[in-house]
Amino acid sequence: MKKSLLAVFDIKPSGATSGAYTLVLEEVQGKRKLPIVIGMHEAQSIAIKLENMTPSRPLTHDLMQSMSSAFGITLKEVMIYDLVEGIFFARLVCEGEGREETIDARTSDAVALAVRFGCPIFCDEKVMEMAAIPPEGEEDIVPMPEASEDDRTVRFVESSFAAQPDISIDYAVMEKAERIAMVPAGFGWSDVGSWDAVAGAHETDADGNSAAGGAKPHFVG
Repeated sequence: MKKSLLAVFDIKPSGATSGAYTLVLEEVQGKRKLPIVIGMHEAQSIAIKLENMTPSRPLTHDLMQSMSSAFGITLKEVMIYDLVEGIFFARLVCEGEGREETIDARTSDAVALAVRFGCPIFCDEKVMEMAAIPPEGEEDIVPMPEASEDDRTVRFVESSFAAQPDISIDYAVMEKAERIAMVPAGFGWSDVGSWDAVAGAHETDADGNSAAGGAKPHFVG
């Protein structure tokens, strides 16, 4: 099975769905980018870890990491293996006491755990062919700093988890993510988001709606 190693490239607000965010994963050895629409709380969880922020109480993904570590279970890798009707499917490859188990997971949860365990994120080539943005569609994207040829895996584990710059993503990425998610595109997506903004955008009312307004959206990651 051919697969690509991915790193977290950016997280930006989704202009088409209130309270949703677009997680953009980037090929480590390539130029394609994979946009995935995820929920606000999952985006917050990923951004908090990438910013090296420590919440006053453990978030759900922090708790899962702590429990796994306490019982000697490690997360070896995350695999995004399928895309069906706009929904991304992922697996966690876990190891503990000499046993290896594969567990089904939402892609957003899988990425949130991957950034905590420092494990690689892979994507099946068939998914990349269906959903990734090719280089020719991203002339305006400012790339992350390139790693040396012999140190690209280290880049994934270390460099991509450091504080991220405020990167402007080409509209083609947002349009692709929203098309996959089967939500209307072209709602005037705003490029003012940042890791800090995502990490702090977590206020909801009793019904689970965003403090900024709007009902809970349908997420595909």
